[in-house]
Amino acid sequence: MSTTISTDVLIVGAGPAGVTASLFLAKMGIPHTIVDAAVFPRDKVCGDGLDLKVIRVLNQLYPDVPTAELFAGEEIIPSWGARIITPNGRAQEFRQQPSKPGEPVQPVLWTSKRLVFDNFLVKKLDPRYADFRQGLPVEKVERVEGGWRVQARSLAGEEVEIRTPLIIGADGDHSVVLRGIGERRIERDHYAGTVRQYWKGLTGLHPDNLINIYLPKGLPMSYFYFFPLPNGEANVGYGMGSTLIAQGKHNLRKLMEKFIKEDPITAPYFAQGEPLEEPIGWGIPLASRRRRDFGDGYLLAGDAGSLVCPTSGEGIGTAMMSGFAAAHFAQRALEAKRFDAEFFKDYDHAVYRRLEGEIKSYQLLMRYKPWRLYDWGLNVIAANPIMHQRFETLHRGWLNTAYHKPIEV
Repeated sequence: MSTTISTDVLIVGAGPAGVTASLFLAKMGIPHTIVDAAVFPRDKVCGDGLDLKVIRVLNQLYPDVPTAELFAGEEIIPSWGARIITPNGRAQEFRQQPSKPGEPVQPVLWTSKRLVFDNFLVKKLDPRYADFRQGLPVEKVERVEGGWRVQARSLAGEEVEIRTPLIIGADGDHSVVLRGIGERRIERDHYAGTVRQYWKGLTGLHPDNLINIYLPKGLPMSYFYFFPLPNGEANVGYGMGSTLIAQGKHNLRKLMEKFIKEDPITAPYFAQGEPLEEPIGWGIPLASRRRRDFGDGYLLAGDAGSLVCPTSGEGIGTAMMSGFAAAHFAQRALEAKRFDAEFFKDYDHAVYRRLEGEIKSYQLLMRYKPWRLYDWGLNVIAANPIMHQRFETLHRGWLNTAYHKPIEV
């Protein structure tokens, strides 16, 4: 059997970037097709942290609704800050405090398994405008006269051909869209490796669900984390820049095992814990590459666009921001009936503008490589009271932005 579909916009990938693009296109009344190789709910290897950019996008879609929904369920929990363990073994807590006595404090982030959160988003797809086809892996993307021909084959074996003038590539780091435009490659300086393992029963976690980040001695540009999750579980992982992995010939699984079983600072948290899976590795395409995320008839979003924050490794919020921007550029293109690269030239500014500071910081570190002073600098900076005050000031500003300021493209 075979099916042919014609659509004004095709979104490849139904993760946070692709679904966000779909939700905003639907809000604009624009019919489109969105496909994904998986059938939801499905797992996605990730750190499982949802920052305020996520809330800002949801607030743009559904004012005053997202936090109520997030709090209503038991599968997504709030966190009021972070516990940073510096190379000297000292823990510094960066916790959001009320600006006035008795004032309620809003969470600065949430944690949720991607299995849950991505399904939370997918359920919001609007069937009036979104033709959602899950379980439909794309096999080939090629340019043809008037746009693109996309060949896919369903899990049941049905052949599907999709014709469109505009593709939004949101299908992750191993993007078929990237391969179709000849842009799928890894640059170690702008890539990171990470290992994840779910656990339950960790001891010593903070009652306010602070996320825990350990910056190990002698291992620059890396961190070991354990983020609290619902039901007494935790997402445990370790990440490092790919260039430093290669230079140091590091094995991330073995390093993570050492933190869990032997490190005197972190091992006590795991003494009574139980792993729920074998460690799973994955790659992170960093925004420091400044990939060109547009071209004739296409826009890239999320990991397909290499939009992970290079200093924190956060990618869900930036993915949703890029999906928001992609939807608006698609709307403009349809109105103008233009899908050429020149028309999309401002898209990169829209997706990178909120990452500029982190990109510059990361590039400076990679250029000058201050590794001999790295541990000392982290110890001093994290313990400085000014940094704690700065944290509170920044987060109040971010909270205000997330809840009260519309996103501009």
